[in-house]
Amino acid sequence: MNLPKDKNVDTRSLAQIYNNTVATYKYYWFVAILDIVVKEQRRQISFWEIIVGMIAEAWYPIHYFRLSFGKSDSLYNQIIELQKELNIPIDAKKDEIKKQIFNNLSTPKIRGLLRVFTLNVPYRFLSPWINYTTDNQVVELSQSYTNNCIYSIKGNAVEINPIWEQYLNENYLILRDFTFWNLTVFLQKRNPNVPDVPSKLVKPILRDSLVKQRHFWDAFIDINGSIKCIYTGKELYKKNYDLDHFVPWSFVSHNLLWNLLPADSSINSSKSNNLPLLDEHLRPFAKMHQQAIQVIYPKNPNNKILEDYLTLHDSLSDLVQLSDNDFLNVFQKTFSPMVQIAENMGFKYWQKPFQP
Repeated sequence: MNLPKDKNVDTRSLAQIYNNTVATYKYYWFVAILDIVVKEQRRQISFWEIIVGMIAEAWYPIHYFRLSFGKSDSLYNQIIELQKELNIPIDAKKDEIKKQIFNNLSTPKIRGLLRVFTLNVPYRFLSPWINYTTDNQVVELSQSYTNNCIYSIKGNAVEINPIWEQYLNENYLILRDFTFWNLTVFLQKRNPNVPDVPSKLVKPILRDSLVKQRHFWDAFIDINGSIKCIYTGKELYKKNYDLDHFVPWSFVSHNLLWNLLPADSSINSSKSNNLPLLDEHLRPFAKMHQQAIQVIYPKNPNNKILEDYLTLHDSLSDLVQLSDNDFLNVFQKTFSPMVQIAENMGFKYWQKPFQP
């Protein structure tokens, strides 16, 4: 993937901002600038506006998906501290995150958490155009747009070089995608066992429908009769259950059938994006899936949604014939390492609410 060429600007220098990166700052700094330049049509942007934009963009992958940014990345730690201080929901929208931070920017604690990003990032970002010596020298050289650098630094603000304006506007989506592609490569190395890192960089507008999965479980209930929620023991009937992601969607990023099970409606809000206790819940979870496919497969072996199980076992006909222990072992081999990785990333275990 290459940047679009342009006769007025040196795109090779721009591409170099992604080289030799040891933290995520450059990616998020550039994306924040891009958004303001293009969406607000402004050339002059304060450091604080860019930093708040960085925080809002990185909020979701850190808080909701628990991606690791690496040991040397202050952005991760500062965002964790900001959430504790301001109590902003982990899945808040970007505009709400920005509003909350701006409303508290005069608070010494909040300003102190963000100040670290004013120290090096604005100056080091210009290194493809200006060899870094001292911050003051970078400022001085930037103000004459040395080597046609992308912006100048004036006080605690940047001013976009006029020759870059048209290029940024015309290639906004490509530049954003290129930045996130490089960010994905960077983060995948730091999250080698995490599934689907690219989809965890931005908050999805909508989650995929679970209609097909509900049809599967409805068909099982039609034949089997009511089933019991593995968490509460309550009887579940068609149209009075929610589909629970056994391992949270925020970790797996998919709706494959083998990770879904009907559950009492109170569970989704209680369990949220927490992990199940495998010692307590895996056996009944696996047993319910075993019973369901043993009922559904003989009646409709070509049911497309059954193919979801092929990621666990290479033959549906063999999977249906497994003994109880062998079937449980298939699920243990899948879920035990998955839950361990999620725990290592910071996902918490769900504790069943006390019921007097």
